[in-house]
Amino acid sequence: MSLSDALPTFLAEARGLLEEMEESLRILKQSPADAEAINALFRAAHTIKGSAGLFGLEVIVAFTHHAESVLDRVRDGPLPMDSVLIALFMDCRDHIENLIDAVERDEPPDGATLDQGADLVARLAHYLGHGEPDADPSPGAGVAPLVLEDPVVNLGRNGGSEDDVWHLSLRFGPDVLRNGMDPLSFIHYLTTMGEIVHLFTLTDAIPPAAEMDPEQCYLGFEIRLRSGVDKARLEGVFDFVREDSQIRILPPGSRLEDFRKLMESLPEGVHRLGEILVGCGAITRRELDHVLDLQASQSTNPPLLGEALVREQCIQPEVVAVALDRQQEVRKRQTQDTRLLRVRADKLDLLIDQVGELVIATAGLRVQSKDTQDSVLMESIYEVARLVDEIRDSAMNLRMVEIGETFNRFRRVVRDVCKESGKDIELVIHGADTQLDKTVVERLSDPLTHLIRNAVDHGIESPEQRRARGKPDQGQVRLNAFHEAGCVLVEVSDDGGGLDRERILTKARKRGLIPEDKELDDDAVWRLIFEPGFSTAQEVSNLSGRGVGMDVVRRDIDALRGSVEIETRPGEGTTFRMRLPLSLAIIDGFLVRVAGNDYVVPLDTVLECLELPPNAEARGDNQLSLRGEILPLLRLAELFRLQGPRGRRRNVVVLHWAGRKAGLLVDELKGQLQAVIKPLGSLFSGLPGVSGSTILGSGEVALVLDVSGLMDLALRDERRGRNGSRTDDNGSRTHGLVQ
Repeated sequence: MSLSDALPTFLAEARGLLEEMEESLRILKQSPADAEAINALFRAAHTIKGSAGLFGLEVIVAFTHHAESVLDRVRDGPLPMDSVLIALFMDCRDHIENLIDAVERDEPPDGATLDQGADLVARLAHYLGHGEPDADPSPGAGVAPLVLEDPVVNLGRNGGSEDDVWHLSLRFGPDVLRNGMDPLSFIHYLTTMGEIVHLFTLTDAIPPAAEMDPEQCYLGFEIRLRSGVDKARLEGVFDFVREDSQIRILPPGSRLEDFRKLMESLPEGVHRLGEILVGCGAITRRELDHVLDLQASQSTNPPLLGEALVREQCIQPEVVAVALDRQQEVRKRQTQDTRLLRVRADKLDLLIDQVGELVIATAGLRVQSKDTQDSVLMESIYEVARLVDEIRDSAMNLRMVEIGETFNRFRRVVRDVCKESGKDIELVIHGADTQLDKTVVERLSDPLTHLIRNAVDHGIESPEQRRARGKPDQGQVRLNAFHEAGCVLVEVSDDGGGLDRERILTKARKRGLIPEDKELDDDAVWRLIFEPGFSTAQEVSNLSGRGVGMDVVRRDIDALRGSVEIETRPGEGTTFRMRLPLSLAIIDGFLVRVAGNDYVVPLDTVLECLELPPNAEARGDNQLSLRGEILPLLRLAELFRLQGPRGRRRNVVVLHWAGRKAGLLVDELKGQLQAVIKPLGSLFSGLPGVSGSTILGSGEVALVLDVSGLMDLALRDERRGRNGSRTDDNGSRTHGLVQ
């Protein structure tokens, strides 16, 4: 595979790492000293930089390097994490995302992005102390001779006794000589900054003489340097080789925490205890080989490696314990990784389409097998159908993703809007582990964005208004998701002032949406805000006021075969409740027949079926009494203006949706089936009461009913019945579904 083929994988992983960075920064905002969050933030930045380097994305590498250097100071302790630094890293995270967007568009970053990067680099340089005078270096007498034996004082055993001694672990890359860099010149330069008290040369990477390349570097060095310089100055020495080499610098008096950080920076492939200890510089390769030889010489009950290293006084027991923790962490992560497999979304969509066709073909076999009256054949086909059902369920589960990742993206939306509006608002998330079809989750992003921005801009009051109403200065926007009755409910709520009923009515009358003398109930008033171009904002801002957001919400939710409910309390807040189907591809349906035509009702909306009383049919009632409960009765043949034959016995399918019930009058109940949803063409895409179509086992096409739209029609007819009028809420005369 070429690098260009792997680029989409890098982009996907980089975006996942950016989400991890944002989550870590959110944790640090609450607990600035959280070491795990700081380490996670560093690892994400480090991984993005390393992966970007593989693809030659030098702009990303260069910028991320500056952020990584500041994070390194935070991890080492000299630089505390505070709110200013958290805001800076959030800006850095956003800038990296802009750079990645440019890569995805296959174009260089624009001037504004580059200017933003330069500004951020300058702000990061402030924390690195660039431009400030360094402490006077202690002059060194020269380079210490190369020592071909282990250090006299091993790091970690007695490092604290030399308060001004730094430990440098250098693993030069194989191409440093070809790039014009001489490792010895770096060591010479270190002598101008202090005294090299010990130098150990690592030769374990040198191949046999016949295989050596004279232009390739095989050496590494462990150096103890006595100097008064700061870490930024020492890091600057290796700027030209840092990308190709492993440069680790431990400050004087390093302890277990320093080793832990070095171990965390090791590649995931380093998982053996000895490799971890050598990789972080706690022991040398010769020490490890010596102890391994001792283990091999003891044929009975050889000691564990960690015990043998401690017994030979190569290392402290505490350092071994830290390395064992790291080993367990790596093994656990590798075990989890082996359970995951990345699959392209288009391949998954193709699988779902093929499973859908398999469902249709199986339904056709069922119909044909009934005509043959061959019991053996029918039994075999029903067994195949059972297996197809299991395959369908498994395939659908592959598309199910947790909604939490989408929810977490809105933390940034709230942060940006708060910065622009001057409000203090907290985003609270519940039900992040609720699973939903991947396509539904992706198409839900735009409606959620509009609802959250409106909640922040219109719903939440200013701090002054909240104090006057006895509320805390900080407002709250809540995102919640949960399963209910075969669908998913997604709620966006706030603790603001609620919707202003009179203001909405005044605006609607002014625009001619309703007559001056027309009175509406609360639900009808709230739904006016979904009208195109409707807005109660007194002035247009960068956030809202143009009346396009809520119209988009209704349009997108309707396209998902969902519905939106509004619940508002004056002075307490507003809740937008979106009811969505679990999947858009394959559903369990209930087949009915009306005037010679077949229709499919989503099975999760069906409560029960019953026979229509003969006297109700004779009276032409539009209502049905069900165990003392009065339900609106929808006559599907009249709604769709169907002229086909009517059945002698009429049946009612009792539907429920969004807390409402209605009866659907049909001619025949044909039973349960699996329906593969096929979209309608553009000519029929706006047909009320219909959400799609499906192919039956007989090869005929049946329309899939939109229960939400039918419920709206039932509610509208119920209002018209109460008002004694045949006009709808907006005062226009309608007849059936065709207007």
